[in-house]
Amino acid sequence: MPPHPLPHPPPSTAARAGKYLVRLLVTAAILFAILRSIDAPRVWQTLAQARPPLLFAALSLQLASTLVAAYRWQLVMHNLGFGQTFAFYWRSYFKGQFFNQGLPTSIGGDALRVLDVAACGFRKRDALYAIMIDRVTGLGALLLLALFACAANPALLPEQLYRFVFLLMVAGLAGLMAGYAAGKYAWFKPHPRLAILQLLATRLYRALSAQRLKLLLSSLLVPVLALLGFFATGRALGLPYGPLTYFAIVPLALVLSIVPVSIAGWGVREGALVGLFSLVGADKAAVLMMSLLYGVMLILVSLPGLVVFLQGRHRKNHENRVGMP
Repeated sequence: MPPHPLPHPPPSTAARAGKYLVRLLVTAAILFAILRSIDAPRVWQTLAQARPPLLFAALSLQLASTLVAAYRWQLVMHNLGFGQTFAFYWRSYFKGQFFNQGLPTSIGGDALRVLDVAACGFRKRDALYAIMIDRVTGLGALLLLALFACAANPALLPEQLYRFVFLLMVAGLAGLMAGYAAGKYAWFKPHPRLAILQLLATRLYRALSAQRLKLLLSSLLVPVLALLGFFATGRALGLPYGPLTYFAIVPLALVLSIVPVSIAGWGVREGALVGLFSLVGADKAAVLMMSLLYGVMLILVSLPGLVVFLQGRHRKNHENRVGMP
């Protein structure tokens, strides 16, 4: 059995700080460019006229989406043989969500989830693969909803953009299905150089091979609730569009926000939403505020994760003091 390759040394503190600073500057530059193209007083006027009941409904929908996402993660992990209770996955997922909002990329919280699972006696690498599969499952459900929304209303976007979005959604779903089939039929097994792909495909197949109805419903419910939260926020700010418009446009912006060039997708998400909604004649100030409020709601919803993290630190410090001679 060949030895495992040596891990790359972790980046220095100065390197991490440099990357964070670059992404902070990118975030600020994008937001500044958007504000320059919009009447800034109009943005605050839009917020002042927002309807609080609809904003509260949007916050509740986002909280429900996060709770269902934690449940979906539990289903995936149980299929992969990790066990543990829903309470464990709820605490770990919310903790990861909180740190995803403050770190320069969207993987900081995933690292915490890996450590939580590893603390239960599992290998970190196996936990990382499982979290990757959970993310892929969520992305597949988001793409599926967007695909249906685009097919239901092909005249919503300009023809060229519609074709690009449609092909992107189809390609993403095809890739997910191909990965599942590769895990089931071991397509990559005869090729040793593709062993890592076979490993991931096998894990994907195992993760989706049981409790399929629960996985399908929970995976679809997560983006449905989040997109309805966008719809409620848009209505609170006076945007006159129906849910189908949000189901077709917002997923593309969320996919683009995954690209690690800004802090937690801030700026990229706002730019994508403003640009895409402007194609249907939306008020840019309202769209920008909708996106900013969505980011704030993500932080508010993830605050229980901060409480869980602080409780864990307090418990660990207490145990260390008790164990001191």
